[in-house]
Amino acid sequence: MTSQHIVSSFDRDLEALQAMIMKMGGQVEMATTNAIKALETRDLELSQQVRRDDKIIDGLDEDIKSETARVLALRAPTAGDLRTVLSVMTISSHLERCGDYAKNIAKRTTVLVEMTTISGTVPALRRMARMVERMLADALDAYIQRDADKADDVRDRDLEVDQMYNTLFRSLLTHMMEDPRNITACMHLHFIAKNIERMGDHATSIAEQTIYLVTGELPDEDRPKGDMTAYGAPDGDAK
Repeated sequence: MTSQHIVSSFDRDLEALQAMIMKMGGQVEMATTNAIKALETRDLELSQQVRRDDKIIDGLDEDIKSETARVLALRAPTAGDLRTVLSVMTISSHLERCGDYAKNIAKRTTVLVEMTTISGTVPALRRMARMVERMLADALDAYIQRDADKADDVRDRDLEVDQMYNTLFRSLLTHMMEDPRNITACMHLHFIAKNIERMGDHATSIAEQTIYLVTGELPDEDRPKGDMTAYGAPDGDAK
């Protein structure tokens, strides 16, 4: 009877942790959507809200890590269950980084609103961000459903994000060469594109955690990058 009680308590702990992950994922998706909307509409108030709300994401990350440590200490989970608990901590870290990238986009929006619009770039960033938002949502769904095939599909779609990033990078270079007055705005837009591309990498890493949970192994082959032209570019602001 005691053993059954321990098992059911542990199951409840896991459910609570995974519910926290989904809540955090929802906050990150909203932050990304609002950051791009603020950029597109030049809405300074919304960009400030994204920056303020990053504290909610950071708080959830701290709560998840604290609860994970408690579960590890009290339950001493074995192999499969240990993988589940550790995956929660790993996914939380990936989501926290995505939240930082959304905040960084909002920061740059406050500068870009004072500058001339660079034709075609904001719609391209919006398309790229929507792709990443779908990847993130699908990666979290795959995790909850323990669906390795869906997770692998998310992993494959990261190539498209990379290609979108490279196309935009070349477009920004063209704008800078055509008119040096565009350089500052294009540099900020490039950092935003890089932030979105990195979000795609973190969504992919979340998908890989599902593959690890289901199979016991992380995918060993490297994901292909569409074109390395723009790689080596910095991620942008860390915090």
